[in-house]
Amino acid sequence: MATIVLLHAHPDDESILTGGTIAKAVDDGHRVVIVFATGGEHGEVPDDLATGETLADRRRAEADASAQVLGAQRVVWLGYVDSGMTGWEQNTADDAFAAAPLDEAAVRLAAILVDEAADVLITYDWHGNYGHPDHIAAYRVGHRAAQLAGTKRVLEATVNRDQMARLAKLMPAEPGDEVFDPHAPMDDGNPMGMPEAEIAWVNDVAGDTARKRASISSHRSQVSDSSFFTQMDEQAFAHAFGQEWFLEPGRSGPPQPLTLP
Repeated sequence: MATIVLLHAHPDDESILTGGTIAKAVDDGHRVVIVFATGGEHGEVPDDLATGETLADRRRAEADASAQVLGAQRVVWLGYVDSGMTGWEQNTADDAFAAAPLDEAAVRLAAILVDEAADVLITYDWHGNYGHPDHIAAYRVGHRAAQLAGTKRVLEATVNRDQMARLAKLMPAEPGDEVFDPHAPMDDGNPMGMPEAEIAWVNDVAGDTARKRASISSHRSQVSDSSFFTQMDEQAFAHAFGQEWFLEPGRSGPPQPLTLP
């Protein structure tokens, strides 16, 4: 069996983009390690933080709960701070992930890859799916770390832009509501994710969507009971989130069923 390491920018990214893949890989007997670049310090702040508890404290606990739901064997923190959204002052803070020197951050991740003798590293596509500075940094750091560690296979979690557009048309909307358009410019001026024709792999995780949704729900500070993630019935959730998508350098689309390692 193989060891699969995932680099995610913030707690809850692992659930939404790769929760089904993690659960399925664990069921198949693989060792799964989740690395978080930051503590998600600039996320939504809940009203019920205890005295002395920080948002990062809460999100670390939520990430541990999510990993337990999915079955991941290890959670590691790379030690950087959330850079905030594009254009925020925090983008260039000394301890921000997006501002970290490439090789410094890559050496930290490479040490984990070597320690785990990783067979596969999963990170993000080249523009971090929607242009978030920390997601883009994860792409750059992930590929550099794989080079340093000699990790042979790197997969890039992405969003199927065309499928998202198809799903958006099916979502109920009131007259006058703005319908989300994944083809429109996101934070970095690029559209969401990647076109289906360029995506190498699709992982059918429809059988694991109950754990995926439970993992998402573990991040209670960021996903409220009113979120569409928790409001959808099981069938609708499986239809919308029962597939996860990956690029792989040197391999073109259209998507084929993913095999790991």
